[in-house]
Amino acid sequence: MYTLFNERSMMIQIVRKKLGSSVLASVLAVTAVTVLLAVTVLLPVTPVAAQVRALPDFTDLVEQVGPSVVNIRTIEKVTLRPTADNGMDEEMQEFFRRFGIPIPNIPRQGPRPNQPQPREEDQPRGVGSGFILTSDGFIMTNAHVVDGADEVLVTLTDKREFKAKIIGADKRTDVAVVKIEATGLPAVKVGDVSRLKVGEWVMAIGSPFGLENTVTAGIVSAKQRDTGDYLPFIQTDVAINPGNSGGPLINMRGEVVGINSQIYSRSGGFMGISFSIPMDEAVRVSDQLRATGRVSRGRIGVQIDQVSKEVAEAIGLGKPQGALVRAVESGAPADKAGVEAGDIIIKFDGKPIEKATDLPRMVGSVKPGSKSSMTVFRRGSSRELAVVIGEFEAEKPARKVTTRDEKPKPSTVGQSLGLVLSELTDAQKKELKLKSGVRVDAATEVAARAGLREGDVIVAIANTEVGSVKEFEAALAKVEKNKTVNVLFHRGQLAQYAVIRPNR
Repeated sequence: MYTLFNERSMMIQIVRKKLGSSVLASVLAVTAVTVLLAVTVLLPVTPVAAQVRALPDFTDLVEQVGPSVVNIRTIEKVTLRPTADNGMDEEMQEFFRRFGIPIPNIPRQGPRPNQPQPREEDQPRGVGSGFILTSDGFIMTNAHVVDGADEVLVTLTDKREFKAKIIGADKRTDVAVVKIEATGLPAVKVGDVSRLKVGEWVMAIGSPFGLENTVTAGIVSAKQRDTGDYLPFIQTDVAINPGNSGGPLINMRGEVVGINSQIYSRSGGFMGISFSIPMDEAVRVSDQLRATGRVSRGRIGVQIDQVSKEVAEAIGLGKPQGALVRAVESGAPADKAGVEAGDIIIKFDGKPIEKATDLPRMVGSVKPGSKSSMTVFRRGSSRELAVVIGEFEAEKPARKVTTRDEKPKPSTVGQSLGLVLSELTDAQKKELKLKSGVRVDAATEVAARAGLREGDVIVAIANTEVGSVKEFEAALAKVEKNKTVNVLFHRGQLAQYAVIRPNR
């Protein structure tokens, strides 16, 4: 304040010197300086105030959603075996017998009256979390929380405890639904996952290490995080620990946007990376579990792989996208639709496939029996195929193919690429389930560096299908000398690409 008045006096003196010593000049000087000071003091206040942001307050959310979160305990029935007179059980006695060690102080005796019989005992199996999906007692949690449990106990925040019935569990998505006999329960509100943004505040409620109704908070670290599982996860830095599994991930509007499911950890505890199942996917699964007790998924019967940048550029696809079909199951929907090994599926029902793992998720969400469209990239061009979706079943492992004793005369046509080739016999074509192709009898130099080896069957080169050594020679002749060339080949029953770079 002292400095302010000093500066004001100096400014008045300056104005007086300029205007003279009259009373009017003094009044004008004071007025001018006062206005200048007012503007100087007031102007910076507005922009500073506009930039201030308060930290979130989660108290209202806890009061709103907290009563909908439950603690889940699972119990396993264990059979206890009776002990002998010396206190050792049968397993310990078997240990002594197996290693030839005399069993101490065990008299040989026949059955005695009142000898203890095997009995079952309930033992705690695990602790998890869940949340009330409907007011009439349907509760959502993780499949791994209730997997293998003989009994499920649900405790509400008001300390009421219920025995729950497992309605259904889907291990592929790690979603389960259990039911308790109660009404008027506080159900959660389900949020729109598509509105969730990276950097947005979120909160979790659960029972880490059995500590009920524990609240933790953080932000969304990433969306659509692919961890190799069936679903793309929501990644957060919310503290999640053992016991939080199955609990809700809640946005600032009090809506559940995910189910806390996994953590990345080297120690077994929280390390700043947690994963939650997106609620839109979880609801789709829970609807089927409640309706039928199981999840029905679509399938088309293909084995797929990622498309590398090198392969995408070599075959003219441009950028690495889609799912490379390595094998087509005989008689499966994809086979009937005309899909071939080596095709790259780039769209499904008009939606682009950015990476291979997108395809099973898209197909799996379609009801079996429905008709869908696919765009495949084959031999340098795209084509549309229609496919009738089948019902999901376990994939059949690829069968190792052994070649017959017949050995056609090898050809040195592919010598410039380090290849020695031969025609396929009818028996080999039948065993490999191929209509055409040429067999690699030897792969050296650039072909070996590209990953080709003896026994592989080349079905196309430079996006041109080849059915014989002569056709291979004709296709190779059209390729500019010393230019990189793509080769589609089968190894066993799986198809893949190789990019051969000739020596310069």
